[in-house]
Amino acid sequence: MYCLNLDPIAEEQIKAVPEGALRPLAELFTLLETAPWSGQPFNPANPRGNMLTHAFGERGLATYLVLEEQREVHVLRVEWP
Repeated sequence: MYCLNLDPIAEEQIKAVPEGALRPLAELFTLLETAPWSGQPFNPANPRGNMLTHAFGERGLATYLVLEEQREVHVLRVEWP
């Protein structure tokens, strides 16, 4: 199990996510606690990097950092266009 941490900017961005997307976002956070490597590389040129993105809901995207040795996931940004 990984510990999930939210960056202050991500916390502010979550407030702007529509109500209908909050459940998919919560489901994503649950997934990140158990399988954080399920996302896509943030930088396709570095597919083994520890910064990843994961889609949620219809249009959402979370960007996060996996610190494997610490068993932590740091959610850096939550975007909803």
